[in-house]
Amino acid sequence: MTKKMMSVIAALTLVLGLSSVNPGVSQAATPISQANSTIFGPNVYVFDPSMATADIQNVANSIYHIQEQNQFGTERYALLFKPGSYNVNIREGFYTHVAGLGQNPDDVNITGGFNVDAQWFNANATQNFWRSIENIKITPSNGKTQWAVSQAAPMRRVHIAGSMDLFDFDPYWNAGWASGGYLADSIIDGKIVPASQQQWFSRNSRYSEWTNGVWNMVFVGDSNPPSGNFPDPPYTVVNTTPIIREKPYLYINNAGQYQVFVPSLQTNTKGATWANGSTPGTSIAIDQFYIAKPGTATAASINSALSQGKHLLFTPGVYHLNQTIQINNPNTVVLGIGLPTLIPDNGVTAMKVADVDGVKIAGLLFDAGPVNSPTLLQVGPSGSSQSHAVNPTSLHDLFFRVGGAGIGKADISLEINSNHVIGDHFWIWRGDHGDGVGWNTNVTKNGLVVNGNDVTIYGLFVEHYHQYQTLWNGNNGRTYFYQSEIPYDVPNQSSWMSHNGTVNGYASYKVADSVTNHEAWGLGVYSYFRDAAVKAKSAIEVPNVPGVKLHHATTIWLNGVPGSEITHVINDIGGRVYANSPAGAMRQTVNEFAGTGSGGGTETALSRTGWTVSSVPSSGDVSANMLDGNPSTRWSAGTAMAPGQYLIVDMKASKMFKKIVMDSTGSNDDYARGYEIYVSNDGTNWGGAVASGSGTGAVITASFGQQTARYIKVVQTGTASNWWSIHELNVYN
Repeated sequence: MTKKMMSVIAALTLVLGLSSVNPGVSQAATPISQANSTIFGPNVYVFDPSMATADIQNVANSIYHIQEQNQFGTERYALLFKPGSYNVNIREGFYTHVAGLGQNPDDVNITGGFNVDAQWFNANATQNFWRSIENIKITPSNGKTQWAVSQAAPMRRVHIAGSMDLFDFDPYWNAGWASGGYLADSIIDGKIVPASQQQWFSRNSRYSEWTNGVWNMVFVGDSNPPSGNFPDPPYTVVNTTPIIREKPYLYINNAGQYQVFVPSLQTNTKGATWANGSTPGTSIAIDQFYIAKPGTATAASINSALSQGKHLLFTPGVYHLNQTIQINNPNTVVLGIGLPTLIPDNGVTAMKVADVDGVKIAGLLFDAGPVNSPTLLQVGPSGSSQSHAVNPTSLHDLFFRVGGAGIGKADISLEINSNHVIGDHFWIWRGDHGDGVGWNTNVTKNGLVVNGNDVTIYGLFVEHYHQYQTLWNGNNGRTYFYQSEIPYDVPNQSSWMSHNGTVNGYASYKVADSVTNHEAWGLGVYSYFRDAAVKAKSAIEVPNVPGVKLHHATTIWLNGVPGSEITHVINDIGGRVYANSPAGAMRQTVNEFAGTGSGGGTETALSRTGWTVSSVPSSGDVSANMLDGNPSTRWSAGTAMAPGQYLIVDMKASKMFKKIVMDSTGSNDDYARGYEIYVSNDGTNWGGAVASGSGTGAVITASFGQQTARYIKVVQTGTASNWWSIHELNVYN
């Protein structure tokens, strides 16, 4: 037993023993020692209004003291409140789940306060992860609730009788950074102040006012969303939620029995489900659940219970798995309370779901183990083809982690193969800090892969994976809000090239070229190339077909090595982000993208293997440098620009192509002031120019009608004192 665990046990034992050791402390009818003596085990505290307020407060304070900075610890807690009123003030830390046990939020009222601050990190809330609150009313004594959180911190079914701040103040009253967040099925009587909160997703909620925005804020089915035109303010408003099943939750019925409530599937909704009465749905008695507890539950015992038709409830803790948990029965409910964490120890997939109707999985953290897993959660086997339109599987508050708490490896964190799946809040994270973190340590491929058709996802956060953060292969997909940081730790450009090594980096959000219908709202992709001057050609890559539509996309250059950049927002559309100033260098936006059908799929750079280039004039910066994939090398003419200078690319075989891109980034003023492009099959007979133009910046894109040729000749037609130079030249089909 570790010293930390011993101190945790000692602290809580002291608190729970207060009423028996010193009866004067509490005159409650129900001793506080009963709080963690329920069927859910010692890490779940069930409070009753008859317990002494001071005792409840002491337990909450003790747990917060343990969890405030416990970002990668193994301790997990759920604080549950039976119906009634509690005059306590709760601060919530890592791996803590606070919830009311009433049928509806107003059945439990915290009249003191409930807050998440970031004082442990100097008011910086960008690491306030892995905590939640649901099904409860907060009546703050000071009129305000603070919810300074970032990813993996859902607020659901909450009624705040006051206002809410989504950030924290530093000692000088500056708003500290925050990078959240998720709000659903909630009512805030007063206003919400995001201040420095960079992005946010709100669904089926109501508030009196939403006061500002930073980069990307999406509102779906809210009763009274803010108004304004993207990108300033950065609001994306969708009037109704097209299809949703709210997250299942634990409650106590009028007979005092534990039940799990499963909300009904609903379409085209607006506002909170409980605003005008109880949420529609059905209840399942707790005796229909296998209650898993850390230390006693195994993958074998869990699978045995599931095979007998049981549902599954995970209590707080860490579960090491030596075999895959198999969800084979339709309508199975898998519910976690207190951020239970599943770790596959031997390279298995932690959980697999059969291609069946109506499975609900909620409130779990999947943590990759030290042996590589092909997936952490697979929903439907490969090749799933059944229709689940009437009774889809729904996934709620599911979080994935590869590295950070220790060495972890997984090719894909979440793979969705079944059709009609509803995703309702994911944070899929390859660790960028903590333990077991490094380009060759916490090794991955993709965060999310969607192969099923008609999949809808709300509140999608995916970060730092080695290749595409999100790869969408299924048709008729819909995403409402996307937040992504591409990897920080790329060691060099050659280590991070897509399309068989011909395109800089991997798009964060990739829709496969075979997809004919896809739509997404409110997408934000951010870069911080910490270790090298790396470029990503496009933040978002989609096929150029009429059925593909994107609404409100933004790229952000957070920081990085000079020379790093995201070159385009969507495909070849949108400017590059490469510095913190001017404003256009830090943020670029695209309001609307609709595929036109020209070209069919995403343009792809041809492989340049074996190609050669000659130039007139030439210099010590040899022409081969423009084909080497290294952005730090270049070709240059070695003299001032003058008409008649040229270069000839020999592709060694006849190719089909329709565009060339000459990238002079790094020597930004050395682009051709004028150019003409010719093609030839023999290198002698050139014919007329297929394109001409005047360069206006470091990247020159020349598009023309489809050509079939072996040779390409680029002739300089402008004049400048600068030397004409090119770092990389690519040809696209």
